[in-house]
This record gives sequence, structure tokens and C-alpha cells, in this order.
Amino acid sequence: MAWLKNDFGLGHGHAMAIVLLLRQASGQIAPAEEKINKLFSGPRAHWRRAYDGLLSKIDKFGPDVTVSPTDSYVSLLRNRRKFAVVQVTSDRMDLGLKLKGMPPKGRFQKSGQWNQMVTHRVRLAEPKELDAEVLSWLHQAYDKA
Repeated sequence: MAWLKNDFGLGHGHAMAIVLLLRQASGQIAPAEEKINKLFSGPRAHWRRAYDGLLSKIDKFGPDVTVSPTDSYVSLLRNRRKFAVVQVTSDRMDLGLKLKGMPPKGRFQKSGQWNQMVTHRVRLAEPKELDAEVLSWLHQAYDKA
């Protein structure tokens, strides 16, 4: 990064983009994938298959779906606008959705203090709970993003 900035006068963002491309070209795992792998490691590893399945379904919402992992959860984005988050523990997968104005209903609860970036939360104790109802809520959040 320093070399690109100093010798070529690039800004931080442009230098970082080149570094990411070089890492991918050399066969290294992109930092985003490293974070996702870390989130689904150890006692949380059994949620990885459910997460991958969820992403394959969400990808069908439109070509503008991307993910942005942090150290504690994965943001689901539409055109760089967050519409949901995924966070896992050893016991469950939590989905946070941005659906301002929708009343809580059944499993679809207010997010409260859990995550201030979303309005609602769905707690899933088993992968099979990622059902049509949850996908419908996610699709609504995607549509509003």
C-alpha cells in the first residue's frame, strides 16, 4: 500500500483496490472471505452450509446483492445499501432485517438493542427454520433497500 501511495501517488482507496486484485490473482483468499470463514469456524461451523444456501437464494433476488462481512456479522447489501445482517453463534443464526414501519409478528421480532442497524430480528435455532416465510421477509427488506 505504501509503495503504491508513495511511488504512484494513489489514494488509500485506489491502492487498496489494487492490493485486493493482486491478492486474488496470486491465489490468496480475499479479506472478505477470510472474515466469513472466521465467522463460521469452530463451534459455529455447522451454520456455514445454511448460510451458503441462504446466499444462493438471496442472489436470485437480483444482480445487485453483495455481502460485506465485519468481525461479528455479515451485512447483506443491495446496491451498497444494507437490507439485512447475518450473525451466528454456536446455538443459532440471527437475521436482522431493515423493515421500517412493519409491526413485529411471531418469529419476526423488533431488533431492540441487538443491532441498531436493523429494525427486526429473526432467531433461528436450526437451519430448517430458514423457510419461505423468512425468505419472504428478506425479499421485502431487499425490495425496500
